[in-house]
Amino acid sequence: MSKNVGTVDRIVRIILAVGILTLLLLHLVGGGLAVFLGIAAAVLAATGGTRVCPCYMRLNIKTNKDEDPVE
Repeated sequence: MSKNVGTVDRIVRIILAVGILTLLLLHLVGGGLAVFLGIAAAVLAATGGTRVCPCYMRLNIKTNKDEDPVE
């Protein structure tokens, strides 16, 4: 598997995940929306942390200009 998430994309994903988690921790959203946003935050954090996005793989998208395989 090769890394397909670039630096800017990675930073945006992590910032969004932190923002969503902040909303959840401050109880500004609730119910089903909170569950959906929690899952979205987890996915954003995971793909930002690993720099691998399964959706990008399927769509053959690479925001990472440096082609380096995952060790």
